[in-house]
Amino acid sequence: MRTRASALVLAAALAAAGCASNPSKQEIGTVTGAVIGGVVGAAATGSTTGTVAGAGLGALVGNQVGRDMGRKRR
Repeated sequence: MRTRASALVLAAALAAAGCASNPSKQEIGTVTGAVIGGVVGAAATGSTTGTVAGAGLGALVGNQVGRDMGRKRR
């Protein structure tokens, strides 16, 4: 079950990343954070709820980190 959830999160992230021709640092951070958070959430809890919560928190943190990286580059 954990492997399936992790694979689903990874596939969704790759699909979302492939839709943008030139993603911003913030978008890259959001997707990367969601994938990492989903995998960690699945590993830590072994449940779908943990995977979704981890993906959500990871996306939030990744979004903020990516936004800060984008600002520093300007």
